Amino acid sequence: MMTRLYSSTVLGVDGVEVEVEVDFRPMAEKRTFIVGLPDTAVKESGQRVDTAIQNSGLPFQQGVFVVNLAPADLRKQGPGFDLPIALGMVAGASETDIDASSWCIVGELALDGAVRPVQGLLPQIMEARRMGRKRIMLPSANAHEGAPVQDVEIYPVSSLREAWKLLTSTTLPPPFTGSGKEEQKPGEKEASVDFDEIKGQSYARRAMEIAAAGGHNILLSGSPGSGKSMLAQRLPTILPPLSREESLETSKIHSVCGLLKRGSGLVTRRPFRAPHHTISDAGLMGGGTNIIPGEVSLAHNGVLFLDELPEFRRAALETLRQPLESGQAVISRASGTMTFPCRFMLVAAMNPCPCGYLGDRRRACTCSPAQIARYRRKISGPLLDRFDLLMEVPAVDPSLLTSAPSGECSASIRERVMAARRLQRNRYAGTSFANNAALSGKALQKYCRLQPESRAILLSAVEELALSARAYDRILKVARTIADLEGSPEIQDSHLYEAVQYRAFEHSLRQ
Repeated sequence: MMTRLYSSTVLGVDGVEVEVEVDFRPMAEKRTFIVGLPDTAVKESGQRVDTAIQNSGLPFQQGVFVVNLAPADLRKQGPGFDLPIALGMVAGASETDIDASSWCIVGELALDGAVRPVQGLLPQIMEARRMGRKRIMLPSANAHEGAPVQDVEIYPVSSLREAWKLLTSTTLPPPFTGSGKEEQKPGEKEASVDFDEIKGQSYARRAMEIAAAGGHNILLSGSPGSGKSMLAQRLPTILPPLSREESLETSKIHSVCGLLKRGSGLVTRRPFRAPHHTISDAGLMGGGTNIIPGEVSLAHNGVLFLDELPEFRRAALETLRQPLESGQAVISRASGTMTFPCRFMLVAAMNPCPCGYLGDRRRACTCSPAQIARYRRKISGPLLDRFDLLMEVPAVDPSLLTSAPSGECSASIRERVMAARRLQRNRYAGTSFANNAALSGKALQKYCRLQPESRAILLSAVEELALSARAYDRILKVARTIADLEGSPEIQDSHLYEAVQYRAFEHSLRQ
């Protein structure tokens, strides 16, 4: 007797439907064959499933089980096929004819028959909906992960016996109705940090506002304790909220990596990722034996913060150049090629020299010119070109340390940022551009037009600072954002002068 069920697996950050065929032939000995390019975890499911069925008290008899996972040319990974395989084996052993065409079934089994949670369920549920499966059977611990997907019915199960009863029932219970959103406790602040906690640093705060308004990459340089990390950590608090589409995109990636919070099916706040400088290339970009997303993808629609930028391995930093331009991380291995989305804002921080006190008014720098040059050369010119703003962050005046913070709060800054983003959204409606930072080619010339006098100012600055053609474009984008913050339809000379100032620091870094 043959039983057909439907499950799914993850390929990159997308779900792929898998057809689970279970054929049973009664014989004197018990044997199980699993075919269809399974990995080790799937091959081992035979032993887990046999024991789980018997410990659950479900029908079981000796014979040969042949399990085929189709399509046969797609490698099957992970223990999520345990539950559909077990249900197919029970159906065959009990000679029960079941119709599972409307179900997508995913779950790992414990030896006692308990259903354990699995990673990557959100993209699998979205694929199941696309393939016309209206009902999703999944582990109870993953119930909220399926709630955000509309037009499907979620049925959480906690045991194999419960799953069998559900699959063979003529009357289904009500589906799961949780929101899938992380609920905010009464009185809880939206974020644990705020821009009003930063003392002084008015110029740096202005630069962060411009970066947020246009989606620009920014490099902060300053002595230890000047507030670079504080500024970076508070950047997400002034960014616009995630749209539903952005939330689903981000949640898919976090689901695949098993990072969704228990009881929450959606990432509702923009990610902030801050990997340590010892991170490997695969950890930063993605990879591994079973290719998974890296930090650049986990920061998708959010912020990637690289503190102590020159301490990162140069090879790892150079891998950032392609995703910063394309918004995609392409990972090629012998097993195949995966493409992960990674549209993020890059915020980096560095000291001006190895000891950190070059230019500090209170402490003397102990580095030689050769040490300073060697330290700064760790950041290549092409990588520097991919920052839109380069900002020196001076040490905080000691007199400000005992005073109450007097700066604007994040909510106030965010209002201006959102107003600028609305201008950009309306301006680029019908195009592939989401913000000023994404402009390129002819679109840059179309939306960032300059008067002849302004063009002469910019060309003079580029020549004096020995900037590249890419830096020229970056200045134009930043000037466009400054104009948007002021609600100006045209780029004025004042906007251009300010944008150039955020590039002047590059000259000293290249020396």
